[in-house]
Amino acid sequence: MLIGDFARLGQVSVRMLRHYDSIGLLKPDRVDAWSSYRSYSPEQLTVLNRVVALKELGLSLEQVGHILTDEVGPVELRGMLRLRRTDLENEMRAAGTRLAAVESRLRLIEKESDMSANYVVKTVPAVRLAALTGMLEPAELGQHIGPMFDQVKSQLNAAGASLETAIATYAEAEEGMDVVVGYGYEGPPLVGLEQVDLPAATAVCGVHLGPMSQINESWQAMHRWAVENAYENDGPCRELYLRAESEDQHDWVTELQQPVRRPG
Repeated sequence: MLIGDFARLGQVSVRMLRHYDSIGLLKPDRVDAWSSYRSYSPEQLTVLNRVVALKELGLSLEQVGHILTDEVGPVELRGMLRLRRTDLENEMRAAGTRLAAVESRLRLIEKESDMSANYVVKTVPAVRLAALTGMLEPAELGQHIGPMFDQVKSQLNAAGASLETAIATYAEAEEGMDVVVGYGYEGPPLVGLEQVDLPAATAVCGVHLGPMSQINESWQAMHRWAVENAYENDGPCRELYLRAESEDQHDWVTELQQPVRRPG
């Protein structure tokens, strides 16, 4: 078949096929001596599909040439493509998290002069958690907190333990954000989970309604109120997930707790 037909079937441009020919990656099956028209055989679509697939894995054309020479089979190629698909899915999730952070920051800027809300100062009780802990990059919290909760929940369910209120704590550290994620639990220690005791504390408390992608706005507003009312932070901030059921998080209810003290 002529180069235009082959390009259409392979979903590439004629220019790209000519480039592959010039570097020896995919030579035409035949070149007419008089007209110089390139012709390809249907069997060459298999090679073209591999070239395109390997390029989409992020390999250079030189690397693609070496792999084709080594005759990578369909099973190996499918495995490589699945790995690449996983990488792309992770990149999309990370990009979504960054986009949500940018949108949240824009909303903060737009609302800087109007951040009124109701807060209370109360004693929050001590609680023991079955939890996972970790040091995370602040910009990546959204990618990790949910899976950490899922892991704790899975292990509690496997142990036949009932799930109490889900709680996370956050403390800034030199290396990033020191995070504790868990559920209230009074049973014996569980393999793979830590027992973390949160002490009773006097805390400024507020409520965040809606998705976690917007919770930073609520935290900033509450911290501003605390400073204006002469409170200082006195320990890691806490989030109690009072309702966290829907997939899109539109009806989530989260209580924000910031332990505080009066200066001096």
